[in-house]
Amino acid sequence: MVVKKTAGDYIFDSVNVILLAALAVITAYPFVYVIFASLSNADELTAHSGLLLKPLGFSLNAYKAVLNNPIIYTGYMNTLFIVVVGTVYNIMMTSMGAFVLSRKDFFWRKPMTIMIVFTMFFGGGLIPNFLLVKNLGLMDTLWALIIPGAIGTWNLIIMRTAFQGIPESLIESAHIDGAHDFTILFRIILPLALPTIAVMVLYYGVGHWNAWFGAMIYLRNRDLWPLQLALREILISNSTDEMMSGTVAQDRQSIGETIKYATIMVATLPILAAYPFLQKYFVKGVMVGALKG
Repeated sequence: MVVKKTAGDYIFDSVNVILLAALAVITAYPFVYVIFASLSNADELTAHSGLLLKPLGFSLNAYKAVLNNPIIYTGYMNTLFIVVVGTVYNIMMTSMGAFVLSRKDFFWRKPMTIMIVFTMFFGGGLIPNFLLVKNLGLMDTLWALIIPGAIGTWNLIIMRTAFQGIPESLIESAHIDGAHDFTILFRIILPLALPTIAVMVLYYGVGHWNAWFGAMIYLRNRDLWPLQLALREILISNSTDEMMSGTVAQDRQSIGETIKYATIMVATLPILAAYPFLQKYFVKGVMVGALKG
């Protein structure tokens, strides 16, 4: 059946396209600005004001300075460790917790769910968390950024709801065949909940990649700093001098600006490159975990 559009429909569609295009430009321009600024000549960028629609000149000196900085290299290594190990740990703990809460034969299912949801609204705060990490002996270790945040409450609820959507008869059949709970979880439920798992990987991975506050609180050794904490020092503390050895003093301010933009790009591109591989699961995974059939 072909529905003929009226003049009002065309006007409505046109207004939507214009508004969404404007929103896309407004959203994308800051990122485009950072790209152009990081590739620009330092002196021309410092003298420029207003919109930046293309690189001013072309220079990779800022990227060379950033990639030659030891704190960026160690920050990358630390962040990759936190993201990989932390995300695997998060997925394992969250999936096991969700599996338990999704079982209808678990007697304490409802009271435990209420207690877990309670933590979404009320928490101990910074000082109890600091004392907990300190008493566990995790201070000045990367495990302080991984172990305390093992399970995100909202992620646990999404995964539990996704597990509840798996037919109970399938699990009962596995029990009859002699499969124990770990076999059912890792060989049956997780493969069937792959879209939701992909979304959890994205949530936890991006969270670990962008995290910096916990590192600032728990880490004193600069060799353990993740990339985002190094980025914070460079951007907020204006700490670019160690990247500009051999640079004339009067040129340091202008070169320092391009280094800041290049640092942002170096810290952002990896997570942007990973997103397209998980994006196809995103909508399906969230819907499966958010709706109970």
